[in-house]
Amino acid sequence: MVFILSVIGVVLIIEGLPYFASPKKAKEWAMTVYEFENGTLRKLGLVAMAAGLLLIFASKYLL
Repeated sequence: MVFILSVIGVVLIIEGLPYFASPKKAKEWAMTVYEFENGTLRKLGLVAMAAGLLLIFASKYLL
């Protein structure tokens, strides 16, 4: 349970960093994402999830 909470904490830090570091650019990027088609966002989400799964696999079994 401690590990899961730590991971969630790290994810929140990484997610919040762009908004803290450059809120203006984060807003511009959000507007750009808003204009994407649903299919494009789904593909980007799938790629992000696959990359995360690959990183988890690599860190657990290869390193």
